[in-house]
Amino acid sequence: MQLIVDDLLTSYTKMGKGRILLLLHGWGDSSKGLHALQLELSKHYQVIAVDLPGFGSAQAPPEPWGLSEYADFIKAFTMKIGIEPEIILGHSNGGAIAVRALARGLAGKRLVLVASAGIRGEYKGRMKALRLVTKAGKALTSPLPGAVKKRLRRKVYTSIGSDMLVAEHLQETFKRVVNDDIRADAAQLHIPTLLIYGDEDVSTPLEFGKKLHRAITDSKLVVVPGGEHTLPTDQPELVTKYVREFLA
Repeated sequence: MQLIVDDLLTSYTKMGKGRILLLLHGWGDSSKGLHALQLELSKHYQVIAVDLPGFGSAQAPPEPWGLSEYADFIKAFTMKIGIEPEIILGHSNGGAIAVRALARGLAGKRLVLVASAGIRGEYKGRMKALRLVTKAGKALTSPLPGAVKKRLRRKVYTSIGSDMLVAEHLQETFKRVVNDDIRADAAQLHIPTLLIYGDEDVSTPLEFGKKLHRAITDSKLVVVPGGEHTLPTDQPELVTKYVREFLA
């Protein structure tokens, strides 16, 4: 389904019946990327997954955004479709947006963070490396035709886990997002929160989960042995199991 929220065209899908769960995807992803998890969760809840501006079929913001703008967009989206989600589940950057949105007044009684981002200061070395890779990628592909150049760069950037470069049109937004920190927002939360992290996640390492666990008073941290950043797509049944136990 498509609709306009704050002058931006976006789309969302709705599956299942029962308690309303809002599903927020990560950077460089879309609601389609969380389809397997949405399908599993929809066996037990009404699950609404939305494309965040700049991803999937949603229009990009007209100017660089940060977490606060994305958080306000989510608040406006829930008002637009007339829901007050009982549960918010955010993966990666979607988790950081969820925390910021709740701190800014989004309705919600339970929060689930899966491999959530939002810890500032952990990306400095990575950002330097990405700048070097960007220069090298442009130099190596510059003689190639435009379409081939774009495909090759995307393949290289994806292979090294460069979220920023996968979404090249949102580089300034990415810089704002990763330079923000949600720990102060997390400390304001007083709702039961489940944190799920894999111990082999190199994008949002387990240390992120431990820091958020310390910041959120009523929180529980679950560690998935061998789990990577793509837990929602790799193990949707396991994530759903943890969510159901948490919400029981």
